[in-house]
Amino acid sequence: MSKIKVTLKRSIIGKPEKHRRIIRALGLHRINHSVIHNDTPVIRGMIHKTSHMVEVSEEK
Repeated sequence: MSKIKVTLKRSIIGKPEKHRRIIRALGLHRINHSVIHNDTPVIRGMIHKTSHMVEVSEEK
């Protein structure tokens, strides 16, 4: 299964509670913090909801 790297690029301050929960569920804690996840439809949906705050790249 392919992997994706998700990086938080914008602050969660002032964002809706739903978006804050999604960012925390992805395992992100602070700006420029990165985590690696399996590329699944669930993770892709979470990224889609918060695409204005995160950056995604492919991992080898």
